[in-house]
Amino acid sequence: MFPTALTISHVRIPLKRAIKHASHTRTYTDSLLACCQLSNGSIGFGEGLPRDYVTGETVEGAIDLLKRSKIVDQLRATSWPQAAAAAEALSLEPVPGDHRGIGGNAARCAIELAWLDACGKAFKQGVDSLVPMLAPELHQPAAQVRYSAVITSAKGRKLKLLSRLYRCAGFRQIKVKVGIDGYDDAARLAEVRRIVGPAMAIRIDANEAWSTEQAIEALNNLKNVGLEWVEQPCPVASDAGLARVRKETGVPVMLDESLCGRLDADAAIAGGLCDIFNLRLSKCGGFIPTLRLAQRAKAAGLRCQLGCQVGETGVLSAAGRRFAQSVGGLAAVEGSYDRHLVKERLTTQNLSFGLGGKAPALTGYGLGIDLDPAAIARVTVRREVLCG
Repeated sequence: MFPTALTISHVRIPLKRAIKHASHTRTYTDSLLACCQLSNGSIGFGEGLPRDYVTGETVEGAIDLLKRSKIVDQLRATSWPQAAAAAEALSLEPVPGDHRGIGGNAARCAIELAWLDACGKAFKQGVDSLVPMLAPELHQPAAQVRYSAVITSAKGRKLKLLSRLYRCAGFRQIKVKVGIDGYDDAARLAEVRRIVGPAMAIRIDANEAWSTEQAIEALNNLKNVGLEWVEQPCPVASDAGLARVRKETGVPVMLDESLCGRLDADAAIAGGLCDIFNLRLSKCGGFIPTLRLAQRAKAAGLRCQLGCQVGETGVLSAAGRRFAQSVGGLAAVEGSYDRHLVKERLTTQNLSFGLGGKAPALTGYGLGIDLDPAAIARVTVRREVLCG
C-alpha cells in the first residue's frame, strides 16, 4: 500500500467570533488540509494549523516545505503496524535555524493524519488503536470524552453571561485567558469564581504575557481564587525562570508554546520547569509524536492536557477525540468547537461537544469522519499536488 495521490490545500474559514488572547487576535482560521489516496483506493484526510507564534510556521512556508520534502517514498505499508511505523518515521526536510526541531510540525501533522486515516480505512482500524499498540501503559479507553470550557477576552456582562452558561450547562472545568492589556485579571477571576461556585476547576492561560517577575507577582495575587494551574505564563525565551515561578507561587505550571517537540520535553523535565504538558496534535507534529510526548511526561511523573489550536476543523477535532478516548489520565481536554466556532463545517458529521462538554467516542475506521467536497471547495485558497 502506498500513496497514488497526495495533495495539500490551504483552507481559510471565518470564525463566528473573534478570539483574542495576550499574544494574538484571530477572526478566521488558516489550515492545511491534506488528502491521501492509496493504491487500493482508500482516501484519508489530515489537518495542520501553521502558527508562526507557536512553531514558527506559516501556511506558505509549510506548503513549500512539503513540496521539497520526499514524502511519498517514505509511506509504504502492507499492514497496520507497518503503516504506524511509516507514520512515525516520516520526516520532512530540515528547516534552517530550527534548533528545537519543530519548524515543520503542523505540515507533518497534516500528512501523518491523512496517511493514518487512509491506512486505517484500508486495514480496518481506528486511529485510536495506535495507543494500545504503541503506548499500552497509556491506554484507557472511554465511551465518552469530556471537554472543558474557555473564556478568552470576555469581560463585564459577557463574562458574567458565559460563566453562568458554563455553570448551568454542567461543565466541570474552565480556562480563563489572562495577561491581556487593559484587563483586570483579579476582578475577572473573582467574578468567574463567584458565579461558577467552588466546585468548578479554574485554570488560567497567560499566552507568554509575563516576565518571570511579573508572573510571580501576578500569580501570588490571583491564586486566592483557587487555580488548578497556569498555562504558559512566560515567553519561551524565559523558560529558565519557570522553576522559580513554581517554587515562589506554589501554582502548577503548564507548558504550551514551550512544549512542541521532544527536545522541548527533555529540557523541561531536566530543568524542573513545569508540572503539566499541554499536548496539541498540530504543534507537536501529529498523533504519534504527541503520543510519545505523553509517554515522556508519564515516565517523568508529569501530567498532560490534550489541547487544541483556535480554528481547528472537524478533521483535527476527530483526531483529538480519538486520542482523548484512548489515552487515560488526561488532566483536561480541549477542542471539538466545530459549529461553536467555525462558520464552515468541513465534515458531514457534527464533531461539536454537547452539554457539559460531553461528546461520544468515535467509531469506524481511520478517523471515522467523512468530508464535504463542496464545503472544501468553498474555503480552499490554494491547492498543491504533491504526487499523482
